Amino acid sequence: MKKEKKKESLFDTIKTIVYAILLAMLIRSLIMEPFRIPSGSMYPTLEVGDYLFVTKYTYGYSKHSFPFSLAPIRGRIWKSLPKRGDIVVFKFPKDNRTDYIKRVIGLPGDTVQVSRGRLYINDKLVDREHVGKYVIKEFVVRPETYQEYVETLPEGFKHHIIEMSDYENKVDNTPKLTIPEGHYFVMGDNRDRSDDSRVHVGFVPEENLVGKARFLFFSHGDNGKWYKPWTWPRAIRWKKIFRPLH
Repeated sequence: MKKEKKKESLFDTIKTIVYAILLAMLIRSLIMEPFRIPSGSMYPTLEVGDYLFVTKYTYGYSKHSFPFSLAPIRGRIWKSLPKRGDIVVFKFPKDNRTDYIKRVIGLPGDTVQVSRGRLYINDKLVDREHVGKYVIKEFVVRPETYQEYVETLPEGFKHHIIEMSDYENKVDNTPKLTIPEGHYFVMGDNRDRSDDSRVHVGFVPEENLVGKARFLFFSHGDNGKWYKPWTWPRAIRWKKIFRPLH
């Protein structure tokens, strides 16, 4: 009897673990997935050390919505289109594996150009207002100083961007590009330090969209040491926790 009870107990434990794993995979694939910000391409909106949740259902589902892109789905199902200004996670088109996060700037059929650091959408200059300096002090060898602007996209959506200058090689001068159907033009809010549609990313196919960035659930700076637990609280950016993303 004792052996049978032990076997039943072990089986129940394994079953519970399997159910928990399957539930976690289901939530991660269909509802929400956490992501970590590893680089500075989305400053000032997203900083290195930010952790955020991305909703998977916002734009419908493709094979890239699932772990290792293994789902047998062609194109997108239950498709909904991104809006200009959305912050999106997508698979890098050249390898279909690496996760990138950028802001949607150009929609299918739009023309987009950057000339002398200024953004043009459909041949119209996008308005921006200078709001001051922005200094990056964390996760860098030495402080970096940028100029910060509030940019207003054609539909009226406002967001913050930073620039070092309007004369950075490649990213501040591009040809006029027409976005094909089923694709999007994305840019980082750190306009001079972002590999986006102006550089290697190119146009992002709608199939490569993973989801929409919704809110931060954790954030930390670099002023705490992992081997000194008493320094951890001061490294946490408490004001950013549960902050919605726009």
